[in-house]
Amino acid sequence: MVNAKDFVKSLKLIEILPAENNTLNIASAEFNRPGLELLGYYDHFAYKRPQVFGNVEMTYLASLSKDHRRETLDKFFSYPIPCVVVCRDIRPGEDFIGLAKEHSVAVYRTQEATTTFIVSAILYLMNVLAPRTTTHAVLVDVFGTGVLITGESGVGKSETALELVSRGHQLVADDVVEIKRVSDNRLIGEAPETIRHFMEIRGIGIIDIRQMFGVGSVLTNKAIDMSVHLENWQQDKEYDRLGMEETFTTILDVSVPHLVIPVRPGRNLSIIIEIAARNHSLRRFGYSAAHELDKRLIRRMRGERF
Repeated sequence: MVNAKDFVKSLKLIEILPAENNTLNIASAEFNRPGLELLGYYDHFAYKRPQVFGNVEMTYLASLSKDHRRETLDKFFSYPIPCVVVCRDIRPGEDFIGLAKEHSVAVYRTQEATTTFIVSAILYLMNVLAPRTTTHAVLVDVFGTGVLITGESGVGKSETALELVSRGHQLVADDVVEIKRVSDNRLIGEAPETIRHFMEIRGIGIIDIRQMFGVGSVLTNKAIDMSVHLENWQQDKEYDRLGMEETFTTILDVSVPHLVIPVRPGRNLSIIIEIAARNHSLRRFGYSAAHELDKRLIRRMRGERF
């Protein structure tokens, strides 16, 4: 479901017939131009999508006799269509509006060209309909890599993020991160609007990162490229010391590279996360220091020169 008022406002539409209960039954970011349907071919009609009428569809309707046009539109509007958008500021006729009202179909008008409107509307719906979740974490942009920092309360997530900001990186969200899946393999994280740019530091209280460090120290949202989990050092636990194999965690059915970093006095977590972000970038370009070292050791054992 999509809020009709937000749909109209965001896409700058002119409301001709409002939606019932201010909701549009739209489930995917897809649209349909009903050229074949107006000709009478309704096999595979994507009636669950918003229907977009451009210059071609409206010119064809205008070319029909009044009775034929009414018959064509009556069959078209008999399907449970979420809404109709008429582009290029073309004003639909009385029969068009009357039959849409009769079948309780919302009708809107836009001044944009058909293709331009569809592109904008797809982007809008992808954002609105994206699967979402909320998690207790911190999201920081480190050298262009979106790092989601997780861990138990009090482990030092906010303090680590604060030091990263002081080192020139950017805060996206502290304490609460809203995550949405905008494609099959892409996650976007942002802070709830109420607490955006604020951070809680134990012993000090609430601080405003934007006011303290400037507008360049914060971002509204960021793609999540990797996850770093902070946990108190466990003496009997084996931690990865080579990094030969990349590990992943799953968020909203998307696999995200994942690291577990043990926390103990003397470890500079901000520098470790900086290195993790740089190492992640190198991996994306096909370079792994662990695999390079492994190759050198194999060559050494074979008596080969580097």
